[in-house]
Amino acid sequence: MKALLKKGLIILFGSSLLAIGINFFLAPYHVLDGGVIGIGLIANYLWGMEAGLAIIICSIPIFTLAWFHYRYYFYNSLHGLLISSLFIDLFNGLRLHHLALDPALSSMIGGVFVGGGIGFMLRHGTSTGGTDLLAQMIADLFKINVGAVIFVIDLAVILLGGYLFSTQTLLLSSMTILCVAAVTMLCTSHPSLGEAKS
Repeated sequence: MKALLKKGLIILFGSSLLAIGINFFLAPYHVLDGGVIGIGLIANYLWGMEAGLAIIICSIPIFTLAWFHYRYYFYNSLHGLLISSLFIDLFNGLRLHHLALDPALSSMIGGVFVGGGIGFMLRHGTSTGGTDLLAQMIADLFKINVGAVIFVIDLAVILLGGYLFSTQTLLLSSMTILCVAAVTMLCTSHPSLGEAKS
């Protein structure tokens, strides 16, 4: 019971960081994160679709793969996916109250928040699913840092965003994913990471 409560608090805290970073710092300037979150934001910017709902829909194939091949990650990421997506959509109204920052600074701060949320959950054996779940599986398979895998996937998504929107979106989003990757790697490089799976 205590372990479940701890896991729940970890997911709530990490999801809050993620939602704050997206809604306060990235979305007001149409900046993208990478991976499934970035795809969800693209759907939001283009069609007004709720980003959290789009993230859940895009995560279905990844969770299907995890169900058959990485059952541990499936169970440890499902709650993170649902709660973080819910928080992203719940915090959506806060975009109207974002701080009036320079877009570049806002992009970097947003990246720190998003990377902190993702890294905090990964460090404690859970994640938001989506790209994080896919990255965990790839990192396990090839024995490389999960933050580096996330960076490569994120880069592909923001290149798509730059093509769909503008060069400014590409540049600002590049700064964001660099910050996300750096903070995620800092969080997941701690020796205690492996203890989460034991």
